[in-house]
Amino acid sequence: MNAYIYLRALKHAEHTVFCVQDGQKTYFDPQFNRVVAYSSGQQVKRSLLDSLTTNLNVQMAPITFNYNVTKDKQLENKEPWSPCDPLYVDQLLGGWMRAGDGVTVKRRSPLSISAMRPIHPLLAGTDKENLTFDRSDKPARHPVNVRLGDKLMTDEEIDEFLTTNNRTLPRRNWIPDNVRTGGLFVYDIAIDLRTLFSVSTNQHEPELSKEKIEDLKTKGWVESENVFGKCLVLPKEEREKVIPALANALLNWRITSNQARTFSLMETLAVAISDNANKLAGAIRAKLIEDGERPKAKPIIDETAGAEVFVTLPCSNYVVTVNESADALEKAEQKLVDLMMAFDYEKQV
Repeated sequence: MNAYIYLRALKHAEHTVFCVQDGQKTYFDPQFNRVVAYSSGQQVKRSLLDSLTTNLNVQMAPITFNYNVTKDKQLENKEPWSPCDPLYVDQLLGGWMRAGDGVTVKRRSPLSISAMRPIHPLLAGTDKENLTFDRSDKPARHPVNVRLGDKLMTDEEIDEFLTTNNRTLPRRNWIPDNVRTGGLFVYDIAIDLRTLFSVSTNQHEPELSKEKIEDLKTKGWVESENVFGKCLVLPKEEREKVIPALANALLNWRITSNQARTFSLMETLAVAISDNANKLAGAIRAKLIEDGERPKAKPIIDETAGAEVFVTLPCSNYVVTVNESADALEKAEQKLVDLMMAFDYEKQV
């Protein structure tokens, strides 16, 4: 009974922005001397959990934002609190930590999620463009305010200023140097089945308060034990609701939050699944090709590398493929469901 499922997926992104920090998060690849874009593991995780809770039609756990009022009447931002409650599926699968309010409780997520980054630095890139916020086509409907010091100028004063100084007031703002990215990107996920639906009841390094442990027992959570010690397991009927939604979210999430601009389908091109992490790197990879002084990279989908590979129809746009199919994602989703359903969560030891 293998305790891990490993997943690698290849996505295509087209002229988009993953995150709004400086227009786009990037890092420098020293081997190929290129700046490449990425989406952080935290953003991938948030997007995945958004998709999961949408699939289940449930709300995410409420987060309490804490502030202190300082002596000079300013608001000081303190650490936010999560409810640390596995009855919320995004908490159960996403983990939690809460300190500064009694005993510190923390749960590591059973999902280890990489950043989404280029499959190869030469197979993704960034470009810049200047944007405009433009309402110059209907100037009469969009007023302009001009201040002289603290005073708001009247229309007559504005007209006199523009005439005297030979100026105009366009209803247009330039937004320079906006970075966009596109190319082929991969992300990796490891699922720890031992803790996927099991929450530790150990009180030496607690995941749960004693009150929450008793509350879960009354709600049908099963007392059991895994390699980490005694635990409570989500009831089977609840697991059977979560597993299909999780399998779907692992493959079909996309960045749609307010941290992303310029929508891209971000279609999934190929998926590799294995209980051996090393097999994934060979199944979806790139190959460096020498081409004079300018090296090139070729994306490769290898169905003989040891992982089970599922290739979608759009993949043939970018990779030479043989066995692409219209139902590849459905088959990959079912494979994940079968693997998660087969694990014996109640009788791990």
